[in-house]
Amino acid sequence: MIPASRAAQAYRRVESESRSPLELVVMLYDGALRFVNDAREAHARRDLRARGKAISKTLAIIGELQNTLDMERGGAVAEQLDNLYTYINSRLLDVTMKQDLTACDEVHKLLSTLREGWAQAATQPLPPELALAR
Repeated sequence: MIPASRAAQAYRRVESESRSPLELVVMLYDGALRFVNDAREAHARRDLRARGKAISKTLAIIGELQNTLDMERGGAVAEQLDNLYTYINSRLLDVTMKQDLTACDEVHKLLSTLREGWAQAATQPLPPELALAR
């Protein structure tokens, strides 16, 4: 019998491998939103270790989103996203360094808006030139 944690890891791997690139971006946003909520809850409980862990996980996801931007082909949109991700990173650090819980709310709102845009894009058919590259 497979231990529960290994079974869950296998399920997540199969799920992520069966997703389109846009759906994977949405999944990253979902994770970031979950960890921002975790940070908020940990802050309310005064659990600094859990808050720090949740902020670190959120920073890692934002870093991954930022690192995968195609600055050449993405043009102004990629540049704006890069700037926004940098801003989100600074606000996440404010949660830890300045105990600024309003930063969690701001980051959550920004990530929710971005997530909705990517989720909507994921439901649209790809243009023929991109569908072939898939």
